[in-house]
Amino acid sequence: MTTKSRPAATLGLPVLGLRRTARLALLGSLVLGAASAWLWRAILDPITITATIARCPAAPLGFLAVHIVASMLFIPRTLLAIVAGLLFGMGWGIVLAASGSVAGAVAGFLVARFVNSDLVDLRRLGPVVGQVERGGWRAVAVLRLIPVIPHSLANYALGLTRVTLGAYALGSLLGQLPLTIAYVDFGAAGGRLMGGGANWVAPTLIGLAALSLSLLISAVARRRAR
Repeated sequence: MTTKSRPAATLGLPVLGLRRTARLALLGSLVLGAASAWLWRAILDPITITATIARCPAAPLGFLAVHIVASMLFIPRTLLAIVAGLLFGMGWGIVLAASGSVAGAVAGFLVARFVNSDLVDLRRLGPVVGQVERGGWRAVAVLRLIPVIPHSLANYALGLTRVTLGAYALGSLLGQLPLTIAYVDFGAAGGRLMGGGANWVAPTLIGLAALSLSLLISAVARRRAR
């Protein structure tokens, strides 16, 4: 090693240390946030969240911010979809819930890639990861349609794969949309009922149809995969 190259190598050590510290700090913050959300889960109900966001000067932006944070702390996205229906109704509720869901998914995906930085190779864990990487957005969409897979867990797990960000975002949007529509409509129906309105049947039926469609597509996709 020459004299000129030694300072560069020496400077690289603090940079690596800072990156490692940043990763550990971010990981610790997420673990602490998820633990806090679990401890305070009793107050995380749609009515309380709706009332809190409604007090914000810019409720749509507040909702999106809360959705992104919730997606990273293992708070079910279906809960936020119900809140969107209560706050914004069927139309804007679906738009904002879908946007928040994708934004939260992308945030978790990028965090996983930043924290991991090639430390874990999920391809060693089985053929499923390879199938997801080869399937691209279609495989991501199918995984998103499976209701038993937690939203946050899928975000972090898929961030460890080599799926491109564009394919991940598109697959997440399409795969999450049926359940998003279902729970937003359920929230909108509940809001109309609590408000004394009589037009709660239509959103309820649309929500049931979207939920049934999501389960049907998921079942067909799993059967074809076998």
